[in-house]
Amino acid sequence: MVIRCISRAALARSVALALGAALLLPASAAAARSREPEPPKPRPMPGRTLLERPGTQANPGGPGTPAPPTGLSALSWLVADARTGEVLAARDAHRKLPPASTLKALFAVTVLPHVEGGSAHTVTDAELADIGSGSSLVGVEAGYRYRVEDLWRGVFLSSGNDAVRVLSSLNGGVDETVRQMQAKARALGAMDTRVVSPDGYDAEGQVSSAYDLAVIGREGLTDPDFIRYASTKLADFPGGRVTFPIQNTNRLLTGEDGVAAYRGLIGVKNGYTTHAGYTLIAAAERDGRTVITTVMNPQDGGHAVYEEARELLDWGFAAIGRVRPVGSLLPPPPRPAPAAATRPAAATPRPLAVPVAGADAADAEWSTASWLGGSALVLLTGLTVVRARRRGRTEQEF
Repeated sequence: MVIRCISRAALARSVALALGAALLLPASAAAARSREPEPPKPRPMPGRTLLERPGTQANPGGPGTPAPPTGLSALSWLVADARTGEVLAARDAHRKLPPASTLKALFAVTVLPHVEGGSAHTVTDAELADIGSGSSLVGVEAGYRYRVEDLWRGVFLSSGNDAVRVLSSLNGGVDETVRQMQAKARALGAMDTRVVSPDGYDAEGQVSSAYDLAVIGREGLTDPDFIRYASTKLADFPGGRVTFPIQNTNRLLTGEDGVAAYRGLIGVKNGYTTHAGYTLIAAAERDGRTVITTVMNPQDGGHAVYEEARELLDWGFAAIGRVRPVGSLLPPPPRPAPAAATRPAAATPRPLAVPVAGADAADAEWSTASWLGGSALVLLTGLTVVRARRRGRTEQEF
């Protein structure tokens, strides 16, 4: 019988190798029996902002700052500092919904630079063809000559789809105008918006969001002509054979039909269709500050869109500078060229006609896995960067 002697060095090497192999195993049999594996912790989607999350998003303010209004019936809403673009609070900001005539704000920011007031145009029958049944009209008649600025008042005050169609024809036609509006939305970062009809009349697939309408309304506030039209309460309209008065359908501006006028209101645009319900973009200026809010499809009746906007505006003025923003209306910064080693340039501020910073609030999480080793050290690492329908009516404002 041969007895082999094992040296201490050889024994030490064997033990070290065995320990190292054991450390590389997921878990020992005893550990597996004693404890069930824990499910992975949920993590935010990479790059997902607060505004992309469902529900109400708001950060707490300082002492004495009220919380955002609760109990609002709108399917979605947003309130922001129009000067900085900082979103103060929102609910389902990116929920895609039909916009109704608030889409005329996008029509205006797109077409106003190309079809400005000062000129005149004789309307044709073709320009008034294909207007949706039940559309809101200002009273444009074929064969009569209209000043362009009167047509724009017809758009902003009476939400006239007839005026929109004539102005679209002066802009290259309806199809071209829709194309331009879509491109403008993309350029502004309004990525939820899909344009099918330039006037906001219900059309299959036509949607926007509370976020996008705020972006579009804020862009309008950089144009003095847009502000002038949006804030006009009364005007005379040359309706072909006779001139007649028209009044802005935005009751928060005019203080009509039991809705108190909101102090400092600039506009911007209201809307209604059977499918969209009531929608509103509203902006107001007080003490050098401008707050913009959007309200989409409240479920508590026709006047709810104004009263809920009032609550949001009031809170917005109380919250500016006292709460941390939950996002921004600014478009994302451009991506750097592939070869560039510099950081992306910040978005260029745009002054309001009546200065701009802010960044989307994004959540990120990180974790690192520890390294394990045996006799030959093994390193394991990981990084996880984180809706008073009006019966018998289809179209807009009441």
